[in-house]
Amino acid sequence: MRILTRYVAKAYLRMLGLCLGSFVTIYMVVDFMEKIGRFTRTGASWQHLALFFITKIPEMINDSAPLAVLMATLLTLGALSLSSELTAMRSCGVSLVRISAPILAIALLMSLVVLMLGEFVIPKTYAQRLYIQEVLIQKKAPSMYFRQHNIWYREGETVLRASLFEPSQNQLKGVTLWEVQPKTGLPLRRVDAALGELGGGGWTFNEVTVRDFRDGEVTGTKKYPQLALPLKLKPADLKVLGKYSDSMTLRQLNRYCKKIQAGGYDATRYITQFHSRISLPFGCAVMAFLGIPFALRGGRSSGIAFGVGLSIGVGFLYVITNSVIISVGQVGLLPPIVAAWATNFIFLAAGGWLALTIDN
Repeated sequence: MRILTRYVAKAYLRMLGLCLGSFVTIYMVVDFMEKIGRFTRTGASWQHLALFFITKIPEMINDSAPLAVLMATLLTLGALSLSSELTAMRSCGVSLVRISAPILAIALLMSLVVLMLGEFVIPKTYAQRLYIQEVLIQKKAPSMYFRQHNIWYREGETVLRASLFEPSQNQLKGVTLWEVQPKTGLPLRRVDAALGELGGGGWTFNEVTVRDFRDGEVTGTKKYPQLALPLKLKPADLKVLGKYSDSMTLRQLNRYCKKIQAGGYDATRYITQFHSRISLPFGCAVMAFLGIPFALRGGRSSGIAFGVGLSIGVGFLYVITNSVIISVGQVGLLPPIVAAWATNFIFLAAGGWLALTIDN
């Protein structure tokens, strides 16, 4: 690595650390002031409050990273321009591409770090934070995590309905299972059970009545004191919090999408979220690419106020644009992958157009 590359990289890393730390701190203070009154009224201990905000830090970093990258890009190049270092580099024959290369490389690395945070860290801290908030701070029963009444579940051609789920005992009560024909949906078999228990070998149902159907008519009825059925339903499938995409890894979210589709339901909303979970981290690289021509066009007039104001404005525009396009994709008006990546491509194109107006 050449001296010039190291110099620009160090200056950019210092500024990026400062910007990211500032945004996380502001985020933390605002969130603390918003929630502290409500949490303290529940009698929560300071240890639980500290754990709640600590587990939220990875999510704060994830949300603040693109804006921090953009502001660091503008401020770093603005500082180099104000001190005439940028002019000196260019007068020595150093191209803008070479000056910008370490900034783009660090921004791309930051995108990968944010992607890894979203895959390996945030799902765990998100679940822990919700548990701390719901159970330890707001004193709700752990059973609040589960759908407990009027449960419907589909697995292939089997449809299950249960009146009650007891999470402490892994039991379903008032169970009815329908096996239906793939195309017509007509019933082939109905299984009624008073109780279903999940054990090491799967689900076992007690006080079972099995009715076979043909052409909509009952052809036979059998009763069993106990019957094991090959059902893949797990307690995790009944967790209310588990259905938020933020609490899933990409692999879990992908499996959940396939599971919904296998059950005959529309998974467009979750497929769009899956692709957006991949595309959003690369907003860091896009923001750096967009910020470089902005900073260079500003020249020596681009100071701290310019960098902060422009970062907030562009960041706000990015968030609004992305939210609108993702919403359009979730309702099926755009293909999920197009909706997820459209905002990045729009801002990337804007950065490319600005870059063409800069003299190399």
